[in-house]
Amino acid sequence: MSLSTPSSGILVDGRPTTVVPLRHVWNECVGAGRANEALRADWQAHFREAVDVLGVRQVRFHGLFHDDMFVYRTSNGGGFGPAEQLPEPVFTFAYVDKVFDAILDAGARPFVELGFMPRELATETETVFWWGAHCSPPNDMDRWVELVSTTVRHWIDRYGLEEVRRWRFEVWNEPNLVPHFWTGTRTQYFELYEATATAIKEIDSRLTVGGPSTSVFVPDARYAGEYHAPSLEVATAEAPDPDALDWQPVWIREFVAWCARREVPVDFLSTHLYPTDYAADSTGRGRAISRQVDATSRDLRLLREIVADSPYPDAELHITEWSTSPSSRDAIHDTLFAAPYIVRAFLQGAPLAQSIAYWTFTDVFEEGGAGIGPFHGGFGLVNEQGLHKPTFHAMAMLARLGDRMLQELPDGAITRSSATGEISAIFFNYPADHGDAGLESRESYAQTRTLADLGPSRRVRHTVDGLAPGTELTVEILDWEHGNVAEAWYRMGSPLNLSREQTAELRTAADDLRRSTLVVGDDGVLEIDLELPAWAVASVAPARQVSP
Repeated sequence: MSLSTPSSGILVDGRPTTVVPLRHVWNECVGAGRANEALRADWQAHFREAVDVLGVRQVRFHGLFHDDMFVYRTSNGGGFGPAEQLPEPVFTFAYVDKVFDAILDAGARPFVELGFMPRELATETETVFWWGAHCSPPNDMDRWVELVSTTVRHWIDRYGLEEVRRWRFEVWNEPNLVPHFWTGTRTQYFELYEATATAIKEIDSRLTVGGPSTSVFVPDARYAGEYHAPSLEVATAEAPDPDALDWQPVWIREFVAWCARREVPVDFLSTHLYPTDYAADSTGRGRAISRQVDATSRDLRLLREIVADSPYPDAELHITEWSTSPSSRDAIHDTLFAAPYIVRAFLQGAPLAQSIAYWTFTDVFEEGGAGIGPFHGGFGLVNEQGLHKPTFHAMAMLARLGDRMLQELPDGAITRSSATGEISAIFFNYPADHGDAGLESRESYAQTRTLADLGPSRRVRHTVDGLAPGTELTVEILDWEHGNVAEAWYRMGSPLNLSREQTAELRTAADDLRRSTLVVGDDGVLEIDLELPAWAVASVAPARQVSP
């Protein structure tokens, strides 16, 4: 059944439009590093801005049960003396409450990732990250279930059942990445999911739970067994054209089948769709693979087919991590070049998922320790000083779009708000010289600058007829000379430690987009005529939505 409706007389380029709902998958959820980082004032300031400016509704992060959140306590803490062991574990939520209060007070909600394992429950410790996450099966499943159940009941007591029913509970993170994010077998993860999902549903059947939160698509059988088998990825590493391979999701079909056989609830399926792979060849040397620019939408279409044909056809689909690459030291993240890439992917993915969580909203992120320098390739839409990267502006432009698609274009979209009737649009120039190639990771900002030589520019011309005469709209253009903060930093000499004056100068450069005004003519026609340089992104939106 089609969800399209008539457009109430709006014409685009002289033709009637068919209105289709436009889901804002880009700001339904964003990612962050770990729970403890959310106790920082700068993290919270960056998050409030993400909610207020980018329209973010949920946030997901690791480490809810990590030792530095002090939830699962088996001793009173020793300080200078030995710790006194408690007769029974106790649960303390002071740190968790601060984080969740801050999220809710900002006007958003948590997308709860249940993990990782407290040290006292872990069979193996310090398996990944600078902060030593414990990513192992529990040494006592009953204790794990007690931990989860007690935590969820605490949230219901604190925030109310109706509020917590609006959250989503995801069991673990990337358990296929053994031995880093999980040290057990695939079946052991499925058993953890069953125990966790069952416990949550026993508290309230309307709480929403899902998984398996696996990492990336692969075109081989490396994850087909109980453990990762590196020898099975050799053909991928040595393939002359990786894009010609048959890329498939990890554990999704197996997870669905296992849960269906055992009648385990699955309210949503989650996975991560970084358009990359890292495979070892026959000599053991790793090859970094960057897939073609539309790999994300291809993967989403396959996932939708799998869900539709599964025993859980009504399950939601959440991509709980996504970016141009899964490296927090990839200089592309800081650049202009990432902006049209993510706009293109989000627009293509909008009809295909309930959310696509950009990883991450801030460079306050310590998986590998703090970054070296203000632009170190961190995932964030803003850097540690809160300077807006080009991807921040791209997300702000997406947030201004309406919830109804009037015209989907190869290089953008023209939309309308169902609440106000206002028109807004976004356009981008992912340059033809780059073809269908994706964005390969780069180790330094200087290495990314060769992409600036690509072209050509693109002229964007459209008319929108049927608007109120005299209506003013703001045009905002992000390009090489406007809003390109990492380039401004590079021209400054790439200082490792910014002075207060340098930070202020870069803040001005970061937000110095090219702005102009369009006015609907007396005939009710809006004429859009823009010249977009290579890699530019442009927004056309009601003037009141844009704050120069």
